[in-house]
Amino acid sequence: MGVVTVSATFGCGGAEIAPAVAQRLGLPFHDRVIPAQVALRLGVPVEEAEAADESVVRGLWRVVASLGSMPDPVGGVLPDAGVPDERAFRLQTERVVTDIADGAGGVVLGRAAAMVLRDRPDALHVRLDGPPERRLAAAVAHLGRPADEVRRELQAADRARSAYVRHYHRCDPAEARHYHLVVDSTAFDHDLVVDLVVAAARARGISGEPAAGA
Repeated sequence: MGVVTVSATFGCGGAEIAPAVAQRLGLPFHDRVIPAQVALRLGVPVEEAEAADESVVRGLWRVVASLGSMPDPVGGVLPDAGVPDERAFRLQTERVVTDIADGAGGVVLGRAAAMVLRDRPDALHVRLDGPPERRLAAAVAHLGRPADEVRRELQAADRARSAYVRHYHRCDPAEARHYHLVVDSTAFDHDLVVDLVVAAARARGISGEPAAGA
């Protein structure tokens, strides 16, 4: 079946586009279920895993704030107190993403999945991005909150996600070389973006639908 990873910057509609892609392809969509699986593996409440999840800005800031005092991560280490640290959450998240790719496949939103699965031939890696001002306008329209407040959230999300990937994966998540398809989803209707991603996935043989003649 294969897997589609979707990296979406704040304001690019990833939360709407990724599940629509999954539905069109007949594949499961993996988002909120990921921290639930991480919590089960670490034996912690789901709320704790969600707070440390890569897709949650406040959780990312917790990770980023700890990077300066952390050595380069080479494995999952649990602190003496028995409470999982940020590296344990990250490693379990990566293992869940890998298990998804090894199993039924699907569409994975965020979690630096394009970096985790970078060498897999059965994956399509997609980046949704756009100019900050257009992303801001889209986010303000969607959230219905003051522009200054949303701008701060956008800037925080951009800095945190970039720092996360740079630290743990030693690369810039904005570089096009990490993806098969990069789309400015602020410049097109989301239905068209879904069409583009679905077409690219099918061109790589990724689909939950049976092949013709099967």
